Amino acid sequence: MLHPTVVLWTAVGLIGYALLPWYGIDGNLFTFGWLFGGYPFDDDSAPAVILNLGGEKLWLAPLGALLLLPLALAGRGKSEPVFGYLLIAVGLVGGAWFLLQGFGIGLRGFQWQWLNALFGELGDRQFGMGWGALLTGVAFLFLFSLGLAARGAVGGDEFVVGAIVFVVAVVGIFIFMPIFQMLLSAIVTQDGDYSLSVFFTKFFSERLWGLDCVTGGPRCGVAWNSLFLAILVGVITTVLGLVFALVVTRSGFRFGATLRALTVLPIITPPFVIGLAIILLFGMSGIFTQGLAELFGLQPTRWVYGLPGLLIAQTLAFTPIAFLVMIGVVEGVSPSMEEAAQTLRASRWQTFVTVSLPLMRPGLANAFLLGFIESMADFGNPLVLGGNFDVLSTEIFFAIVGAQYDQAQAAILAIVLLFFTLGAFYAQRFWLGAKSYTTVSGKGDAGVHPHLPAGLRNTVFAVAASWTLFTLVVYATIFYGSFVRLWGVDFSLTFHHYATAFSVGWTEFGIHWRGSAWNSFWTTMQIALISAPLTAAIGLLTAWLLVRQNFAGKNAFEFGTMLSFAIPGTIIGVSYVIAFNVPPIELTGTGIILVLSFIFRNMPVGVRAGIASMSQIDRSLDESSLTLGANSWQTFRKVILPLLRPAILAALVYSFVRAMTAISAIIFLVSARYDMSTSYIVGRVENNEYGIAIAYSTVLIGVMLAVIGLMQLAVGRRNIGRRTGDDPQAAGWRSNVSLPGQTQPVTIGGG
Repeated sequence: MLHPTVVLWTAVGLIGYALLPWYGIDGNLFTFGWLFGGYPFDDDSAPAVILNLGGEKLWLAPLGALLLLPLALAGRGKSEPVFGYLLIAVGLVGGAWFLLQGFGIGLRGFQWQWLNALFGELGDRQFGMGWGALLTGVAFLFLFSLGLAARGAVGGDEFVVGAIVFVVAVVGIFIFMPIFQMLLSAIVTQDGDYSLSVFFTKFFSERLWGLDCVTGGPRCGVAWNSLFLAILVGVITTVLGLVFALVVTRSGFRFGATLRALTVLPIITPPFVIGLAIILLFGMSGIFTQGLAELFGLQPTRWVYGLPGLLIAQTLAFTPIAFLVMIGVVEGVSPSMEEAAQTLRASRWQTFVTVSLPLMRPGLANAFLLGFIESMADFGNPLVLGGNFDVLSTEIFFAIVGAQYDQAQAAILAIVLLFFTLGAFYAQRFWLGAKSYTTVSGKGDAGVHPHLPAGLRNTVFAVAASWTLFTLVVYATIFYGSFVRLWGVDFSLTFHHYATAFSVGWTEFGIHWRGSAWNSFWTTMQIALISAPLTAAIGLLTAWLLVRQNFAGKNAFEFGTMLSFAIPGTIIGVSYVIAFNVPPIELTGTGIILVLSFIFRNMPVGVRAGIASMSQIDRSLDESSLTLGANSWQTFRKVILPLLRPAILAALVYSFVRAMTAISAIIFLVSARYDMSTSYIVGRVENNEYGIAIAYSTVLIGVMLAVIGLMQLAVGRRNIGRRTGDDPQAAGWRSNVSLPGQTQPVTIGGG
């Protein structure tokens, strides 16, 4: 009898090879229209086996033969060497042949001259792979992972080995391959030749590294501008994120839920809108600028354009990211450690500085890293508020879409940006060191967090109140601006902007979405709701592998998962167009390419949030589950995931709202059929239709708040059995962790 997992993946491969269309079909596979268009003998929808039987695409025939080889393992056990070696060979040879036939044949026959010399001219071309090819490729991938597990890789755990192989494969295809093709153009000249001298000339240019601003000149190089801004934003957003997390969890503040919602507001705001609101408030004709000019007789200036305006806008936009990372870490600090310090007569201030704050270091480091990278990759705010303060992201954009169209220059700028972000990544790792920050274990911990010292509490209250008031003013301006007919000229109130974008009518056929924004709105909702859970799942799975598993190449594995976040969205978009515009992976113009760009652009947030939270969970919980007979998949699902609810919520919320509000990557990937809300808003801004842009943004903010609330209800709260401040004398507690084989939660603590 065959091993059941081998049977599963062999069957998946054979279904893809023999039943599903091998090449991409025109339209959606799930409409099933292809079943009634001549399937399976129509060339457009034929499976590989039908094509081979008809004498076509004969290079696909070896794939079918390889898929039958695992059947020879019937009656053999996993411990036999032939079991693992055969699966490894099938996976390697099948995967290599699969890639070779895909990339070795182009639109005009063989891609390489040596293939023409070996086989002669090919009278056929390559087409984009479809669902049949996808299932076959996945089957070879997991047959290979089963072979590695059978030979003892990572303790012989099939789930862990399969997860590692899967993440490595998708990261390689959807991050490394597009970025490599894009960066390869850094040494390409305008004539199409390769030249290192041209690369070094552009890399060490004065515009990139100049320090004129230090010696009294007008400006510094683009690289220094981006670095200085990113450091400021990283520090300020981390401090503000910690302040809000402390107010919610350590101050006895009664309106924590309201404060959580307010801190999330900026992250769900579409691009350009915060920048537009800041201009409406502090620009030359802004309310505050004109008010101060009349009150004190000052001359209005353009001070908001450049570093000050960018710092304000990015701090508003990225503080919620720091808060989402910090809130789970602050809540996860064990009260028993703080109570022990106070029992030893430490003051509240000493307890906070010497116990609580050091245990929050993973959150602080990850919050700074995300703020730093977000600032580096931000595109919308610098485009609106940058003025003469040029940064790398906008320079990359103009290098590609401007009159110069210099892909080499864009790639060189991306390399500089990557150098900075990777430097921040390794600085973060050095600061954390090899210390342990574990605070959540299987032992009873029914303590309650002590409140902050009075002086610190008043300080965080003042900072949080000031920033919250400023945030409310910005959003009041956005809301009011959506009803103003023409800001600065005609302040009369109107619903015209909403009617233009979202009017609804009825016809004899039913409801008619007449507004100009409906098409982009429904497309954006569909793409975001599909990509968000996939992003969270892959991100948290990757975090679990990084924190809980040891395997060869782990550091390179972590580097690969962070690479897409270190590259600006502009480069992600352009690299996806270059890599996936032609066969064998032909995705340009589809909704799939939008989903993939969001998954692998936002996956690092789930990874970092998961790492920060998982660093506090004791390995003894995993070991207890495994000791009771569970496998790694059951342990991950029943023990780890319930304790990762803050990280799950952070990954879901962030990936959803970024899919709803992203602009820098998708501006290159949208099509007439798949238009996104942000590209629609950009079009309105370019046409000076600010009212419609702000009205659309206001609707999106309301929709995203509702969806985030539903996500919070669906994910729930992490219950680790602590008393609340309202019930300090609770006699006992119960964990929500269910060990495998148990139908009820296991009580692992008492009063």
